[in-house]
Formats: sequence, structure tokens, C-alpha cells
Amino acid sequence: MATTARTKLDVARIRADFPIFEQRFHGKPLAYLDSANSSQKPRAVLEAITGFYETSYANVHRSVYELAERATEAFEGARDTVAAFVNAPSREIVFVRNATEALNLLAYSWGGANLGPGDVVLVTELEHHSNFVPWQQAARRAGAELRMLPLDDVGELRLDLLDETVGTGTLKVVATNLVSNSLGTINPVTRLAEYAHERGAVMVCDAAQAAPHRALDVQTLGADFVAASGHKMLGPSGIGFLWGRAELLERMDPFLTGGHMIRKVALGGTSWGELPHKFEAGTSPTAEAIGLAAAIDYLNDVGMDAIEAHEHELVEYALERLADVPGIVLYGPPAERRGGIVLFNVGDLHPHDVAQILDYEGVAIRGGHHCCQPLMQKLGVAATNRASFYLYTVREEIDQLAAGLHRVVETLG
Repeated sequence: MATTARTKLDVARIRADFPIFEQRFHGKPLAYLDSANSSQKPRAVLEAITGFYETSYANVHRSVYELAERATEAFEGARDTVAAFVNAPSREIVFVRNATEALNLLAYSWGGANLGPGDVVLVTELEHHSNFVPWQQAARRAGAELRMLPLDDVGELRLDLLDETVGTGTLKVVATNLVSNSLGTINPVTRLAEYAHERGAVMVCDAAQAAPHRALDVQTLGADFVAASGHKMLGPSGIGFLWGRAELLERMDPFLTGGHMIRKVALGGTSWGELPHKFEAGTSPTAEAIGLAAAIDYLNDVGMDAIEAHEHELVEYALERLADVPGIVLYGPPAERRGGIVLFNVGDLHPHDVAQILDYEGVAIRGGHHCCQPLMQKLGVAATNRASFYLYTVREEIDQLAAGLHRVVETLG
């Protein structure tokens, strides 16, 4: 299955690795176009999780018997796999439940210690609520200000308004996604990181929609913290990771406290364990981490550059096919400047009605505000429909979507 950016994916062979596509829905083949929400899982991931539970399950970092040592070795091996995937030292990889927990950890632990009156936290109109609400609450608790960098008319950040948006306050945090979960916009995180660092601020990157779809090197990205979710990158639910620069993580207090993350506990006080364990309180998600490592192995075997190129072709094709649907409104930047996501509405039809009729056609898309209500306000709508693609997506699914949308118009238009 190994390939390169110059080689087209053998998508038929890839799809054969995913049991979900063996089913039919409403008598039709499944066109799963909701991977930005959560990805499907290949057999390699399912087998890795099952194999661990059947042969190697024990709690990690607590016991010296052979089974526990085997589990601990597998868990820390999974951390090494994640670290290599983003080009980071293993001690800088913190396992969390998902990107949402990672961003809350940062807003609580870093924000609580570093924000105060007169400070500014800069987010963007593109943010998922997970990279908006935690900073909103951190700013409120600290008496700091939350400010929002606007978009232009096609859904790209207005970098020319950075100074105006920050104003006279002391910039402490810039937080944005690398790839928007709604418009698919690919954001200039490296440029924003340079801006933040010139002003003594930290750069927080939500990579939940980037890590599954494109090569991610934290050494060249420029951010200080990067968050990602395993369930969007072929892995199981309940596992994600936070990467942070060690010098910053070492100065932060933990978000959660309890077992495993301590060095010493006494009535007079408690000291924390070493990185990354001081941020991993309680029983570790060992099976989930092993599943995530198997997912990364699978992605590496396919090739991240090839996945990105495949999705780019699908977006171009989708924008062309959907443009023929009567009354359709397409949102977002040109195909060459977005990830594998197409956001749209069909006239005045409610997105939930559109998505429900598409379900009868075997097409799975997301209808709603996509946890991006500030963006919906910017677009002047309450909700939208979203089709999103991944390495297992084929053009026939986009054809199925287009045909389904014509059926929607015939039924409701």
C-alpha cells in the first residue's frame, strides 16, 4: 500500500480495509462524507485494540509483573509513534481524551498562570468552539480580553487587521486551527506564530483537522502547543494528544490531579511527576493509545502527502459537481487553499432536512453549525451542510452526493 505524493492512492484497496463499507444503508452503498466529524477505522486499528485486550491488558506504570510491563511498553511505544509522527521528543507528547481536552488543559493551566487584566487572547472567526470557549472562559476568569480576528469574504484570515484587532492590550495568546473544520481554510499558522512571538505571546494550534490529512512537523510549524484528536485520524475515540514545548510544559501546573501524575504526596503539599506524566492523571487510555499508534502506522504506510493530494483532487471535483445543483450556495476559499471539506446550503432549505433526505440516498453528511457559531454568524446563517473527505473517499461518493442533492431539490425545492 505504500505510496508517495506522486502516486495516486489505490482507494479501492484502501476501502477494502474498512469493514464499515461492507454495509448498505436504505438499500444503497454508504457514501460516508463526514470524516471531519469522525473517521472510520481500518481493520489494523480494530485488531490492534482487540489484540491488546486479549493478550496484554494491565494497568500501566504501576506494577512490576510481566503483563503490566508488557502493557507499559506498548503504551510508551504508542507515545513514541505519535512523537515521531509530529517530529517531537516523546516527553513532549501528552495523552488526552481529545483535542478539546488538550485545549482546555492549556486554557486552564497556562492561561490561569499567565493571563491577567490588560492582556489579550486572540482567536479567529474560524475557530471550533473547542479553541474558542476555553479561552473565552480563561480570559473572563483572569480579567483579560478575548478578541477575534475576522475573515475576508472567501473565508481567509485578515492578517492585515492583526494590529487593529489586538489593539493596545498585551498580547499573550494567539489561538487558531491549522485547517478549519467548517470552511476547510488552510491557515498561515507559521506567520501567526511569528507575529505572536515578536510580541512575547504563545501560539496555540488546533490541528484536529490537519493531523489526519497532511504531514505535521511541530519543529517547523512555529507553534508552541499543538492539539489533535485520534478519532479523526483513523484511531479510536477517547484518545488525543497535546504537544507542547518542554520548557513551557515544565512551568505549567497540571490540569487534573490524582494517581500516577505525582512525585510525592504529603499533608503539607504535593510535588508533580516528570513530563509528560504530570499531565496524565489516573488510569491511562492504554488500548486507545495502542489503537492510535496503529492508525498512525496505517497513515504512514499510505503516505501523508498522497492523502493530502488525493483530498485536494476530491475538493476540486466536488466543487465542480455541486455547482450544478439548483440554488446551492458554496462557502469557503478556492480549492487550492482548502482541505478536504466543502460547506454549502441549498437555497433556504434547512440543513437538517437536506441531510435527512441525503441519508435515504445512502449519503452521510453533517448538517448544523459544526461547533462554529461565530463563523455561522459571519456567514449570516444559522447552520450549513458539510461534506468532508478522507483517504477512503472515492469520486463515486461525490456523484452520489450530487445526485442526492438534486433529489433534495425535487422533493423540497
